[in-house]
Amino acid sequence: MAISMTESAAQHVRNFLTKRGKGVGLRLGVRTSGCSGMAYKLEFADEIASDDLTFDSHGVTLLVDPKSLPYIDGMVLDYTREGLNEGFKFDNPNVKDQCGCGESFKV
Repeated sequence: MAISMTESAAQHVRNFLTKRGKGVGLRLGVRTSGCSGMAYKLEFADEIASDDLTFDSHGVTLLVDPKSLPYIDGMVLDYTREGLNEGFKFDNPNVKDQCGCGESFKV
């Protein structure tokens, strides 16, 4: 079981943590939401919870709660810029279907 990120995503997270002046990494998870049933949640973490699973990718610590891991196991997080749009992109091998807007998914 593993979660990883591209160098581009790691660089973006490192830059943001430096600007913030604090933080131990990036917390990834899922929540029930959207038209397909589940949505990703991302937040910068200031501490590691006792039940967090941790993964290191390009020098960035990724934290995942045990309930979310089965839905995002094997996922690669990327950070892309396409024209005027930029943001995180989720390459999740567990996704069976997703909504048209790309905000939610189903496994």
